[in-house]
Amino acid sequence: MFSDVEIKMKKKNKLLFSRDSICLQELKELIQLQNHRTLVMWALDCAKLPLDKFEAKYPDERRPRACLELCEDWARGKIKMPIAKRAILESHAVAKEIDDIEYGTLCQAIGHAGATIHVETHALGLPIYELTAIVNKYGKDDFREPVIEKIYYYYTRLLYWQENTDNLGLNWAGFLLDDDKPNKERLLSEKRDVDQ
Repeated sequence: MFSDVEIKMKKKNKLLFSRDSICLQELKELIQLQNHRTLVMWALDCAKLPLDKFEAKYPDERRPRACLELCEDWARGKIKMPIAKRAILESHAVAKEIDDIEYGTLCQAIGHAGATIHVETHALGLPIYELTAIVNKYGKDDFREPVIEKIYYYYTRLLYWQENTDNLGLNWAGFLLDDDKPNKERLLSEKRDVDQ
């Protein structure tokens, strides 16, 4: 289940998970079945835990929180993309500025959660980066159980949002109301299958 992650660890890669990670395939398949709004709700919801963890260690660094708040405003049609995009890039900038691989990858997970509003393919960025942070926290011998628990959390939260997103009566930016557009994560997967 984690053979690809272990190979990346041996190579000392900074990022230990990818779209092709064996452990993420069921989650990726479920992501491909969702409408854009569901993925937005899931990503913003799941990003709250890494944000809380980040702020516990870096309470004065507000850019990751601003990223999620402004991206939620973007999803609701309250602001336009350039403002949210700047906030996403600022969350990623924090990762480069702090000398802390675990917490830097949490900032990148938060940035990808916000960027999910732009396109569904960013949704997997949240687990890819947050799971890398978990491995960095627990180390090569003890990461498996916490990673499995987190993947289960992602999966169950996505099932929750699949059932509840459109029952909440939320306002949405117009581009998120178009359910005729295909899921871009599914399109990417289909393209990769054809290319192989």
